[in-house]
Amino acid sequence: SGLNMAASAGGGEEGLQRLALGARDRPLPPVETWNPPLLGCMDLRIARNGVWYHRGGAIRRASLTRLFSRILRREPDGSYCLVTPVERWQIEVEDAPFIAVDFEPRSEQDGEAAFTFETNVGDLVVADGAHPFRVAFDASGTPSPYILVRRGLEARVDRKTFLRLVERCYHETVGNERQFGFRSAGVWFPLAISETVEADSRT
Repeated sequence: SGLNMAASAGGGEEGLQRLALGARDRPLPPVETWNPPLLGCMDLRIARNGVWYHRGGAIRRASLTRLFSRILRREPDGSYCLVTPVERWQIEVEDAPFIAVDFEPRSEQDGEAAFTFETNVGDLVVADGAHPFRVAFDASGTPSPYILVRRGLEARVDRKTFLRLVERCYHETVGNERQFGFRSAGVWFPLAISETVEADSRT
């Protein structure tokens, strides 16, 4: 398939090095404002466990994947590309591009809790209105939790982190539903709906 093809100009080691150099800008580069031509599909894949693979081999250098994560962009059609001002390469992402590997509950100045999640590529993101937390369920009912990191890029919350988070969740009545979830930065994030309640039994 196209995702297994790397064009000679950008799919090899030289192309990766050039992209890495283009990702070194501080702060995060404004990839959403760049409109370079799509040059093809690079043989680069982000597995469901967050490991990046180039031509079938895992990229072991965490610093390199962090650099690449800075120029990753999700396109309107849902595909993922590495983008610089002069070139754009489509890559494969099996699930979410990042993994949330830890979180820290902190108190803001107003006393409300703010849950800060850390990703495998070094991002720190607070669950709030701009960075929503959601849970998707597969056909068997197994949950997959995600948090929006930036620019349409999500992190899947790993199992150990999700279990720690569940320990801090509680029930709250929202409308006519009894929901199980947590509140962060003043926003309620439900993990599941426990039951539907009658209007006269709400508390």
